[in-house]
Amino acid sequence: EVQLVESGGGLVQPGGSLRLSCAASGFTFSSYAMSWVRQAPGKGLEWVSGINSGGITTRYSESVKGRFTISRDNAKNTLTLQMNNLKSEDTAVYYCAKFPKRTVVAGTIDGYDYWGQGTQVTVSS
Repeated sequence: EVQLVESGGGLVQPGGSLRLSCAASGFTFSSYAMSWVRQAPGKGLEWVSGINSGGITTRYSESVKGRFTISRDNAKNTLTLQMNNLKSEDTAVYYCAKFPKRTVVAGTIDGYDYWGQGTQVTVSS
């Protein structure tokens, strides 16, 4: 059974940092691209960042480029999102998602076959 379990969310002040993690199990983690997707209150899903199966190639949305860093540890089956200089507009539920290919497609939420339950990130003073 495929499982994706996010952790690390919380309340942070503007300009602060958080590190999200996603623990994966039930599939060969190193064979698939992964992404982070978020949903802000009252809005639809937004693709945030993706990483190819080998961990070398990464992609970011324009809204987070330069502030967020995606990485993965294929030995530990873990996906990470380091979020710096957080803004109020980053407030959302963040999901990790598995893509059924080695290469992620930037900018779309289509095609993902498994999703985690999400972790809440709130940026507020």
